[in-house]
Amino acid sequence: MNIALIIAGGAGKRTRQEIPKQFINVYDKPVLMYTLEGFQTHPDVDAIEVVCLEGWHEIVKAYAKQFNISKLKWIVDGGETGQESIRNGIYNLAEHCKADDIVIIHDGIRPLIDKAVVSDCIAVCKKYGNAVSSLPYNEQIFKTTDGLTTTEYIPRETLRRVQTPQAYILDTVYASYKKAFDEKIGIYGSSYTNTMMVELGETLHFAAGSDRNIKITTLDDIELFKALLSIEKRNE
Repeated sequence: MNIALIIAGGAGKRTRQEIPKQFINVYDKPVLMYTLEGFQTHPDVDAIEVVCLEGWHEIVKAYAKQFNISKLKWIVDGGETGQESIRNGIYNLAEHCKADDIVIIHDGIRPLIDKAVVSDCIAVCKKYGNAVSSLPYNEQIFKTTDGLTTTEYIPRETLRRVQTPQAYILDTVYASYKKAFDEKIGIYGSSYTNTMMVELGETLHFAAGSDRNIKITTLDDIELFKALLSIEKRNE
C-alpha cells in the first residue's frame, strides 16, 4: 500500500494571517485541500494521513467531506517541530499499516503536486528503498568568508535542490525516527526526513521534481499560487 503522509502542523506565522497558511482559502478552497486532491486523484495512492495542528482535526474532516477526499484515513496531532510532526505521523502509521508499505511524505503547503512526480517517487522508492524529489540547481554558488569577496565556487553540476514528496519504506523510516529521537540525531532546526536520513548514514536516491511544486511560505507565494491556478484554468 502507498500512503501519503501530509504535514499540515505549521502555524504559518510568516504569512501574518489569523489562520494557518494551510487553511487559507484560495478561490474558495483551502490550500490544504488542493494538496489532498493531488493524492486523492492519484491512482497509486491508497490512503492519506494528515498531521495537523491540535484543534483543527474536525475542520480538516469537514473540508475533506466537502471536497470528497475519501482516501483520508487518519488525522494525527502535530508536534512542536516539523520533525516531531513527521515522527507522530510515522508512529501512527506503524500501528495501522504493513512494514513494507511506502510512505510518501509531503508538505501540506505544496498544493501543486504533479502526478508524474508522485509516480516517479513511488517507482524510485520501490526500486531503491527511498526517493527524494529533486531538481538541478541552475544558479552559480560561490563560497565566501567575509560576505564581500570570494575565491571559490561550487560546481552546480554537483548540487541538487530537493522538495517533497519524499518516499520511504515504513519499517525503515520508523526505525530511523526512533533512532534519531533516541540519540538526538538530525531532529533540530530545519531538519527534515531526508537530512535526518543522511545524518544517520543512509544513501538517498533522487526522483523527479517540478518547478511548479512551490511551497507557500509568504503572502507573495499565495499570489504566485493564484497566478499558476489561473493559467491552468485558462489552459483547460
